[in-house]
Amino acid sequence: MVLATLIAGIAIVLDSQILVIGAMVLGPEFGPVAAVGVALVRRRYALLALSARTLLTGFVVAILVTTVAALLGRALGWISIEDVTGPRPSTAFIYTPDKWSFIVAVIAAAAGVLSLTSARVGGLSGVFISVTTVPAAGNVALGLAFGAGHEIWGSTLQLVINLAGMALAGWATLALQQALWGRFSGGRARLASRMRREPRQGV
Repeated sequence: MVLATLIAGIAIVLDSQILVIGAMVLGPEFGPVAAVGVALVRRRYALLALSARTLLTGFVVAILVTTVAALLGRALGWISIEDVTGPRPSTAFIYTPDKWSFIVAVIAAAAGVLSLTSARVGGLSGVFISVTTVPAAGNVALGLAFGAGHEIWGSTLQLVINLAGMALAGWATLALQQALWGRFSGGRARLASRMRREPRQGV
């Protein structure tokens, strides 16, 4: 998480979409988010607390380390306030959440859960690239280093929206899967029982 957020901070300073994508792919946050969904469906509240604590700790530590790195870059003259608050057409989406932020997070998380439960983890890369969590954390760190309140608020809102959408979609997808699998398994069991009770036909 720390390394991904550091790369996200550099991506924001350079206004580089390629580095933003790299930071998204490197970010490990989907695992704990998926665990939140599992905990809610299975009512495993110890797992819920552990997953939430892992997410919170990961993001807080990553933001703090990136803030320190940004302060160092500021002291060395490598980063200026213009790099953080100036026009950034390629990465402006990081601190400007809208309705699509939530919709994309929901769809991406549903796809991620389906990838995990079907053992087709290749689709997870697309999930990581779709959600703006790690880049938002990186921008929060830069905002803290330069006292840019607008950047901090917008990026924090983006982060919360994405995490909430992913957690909600993960829970809903797993709950739906569990209901459908339970009905399908029950139907197969009833069919097998009926076939065992029926007399065998002569040949």
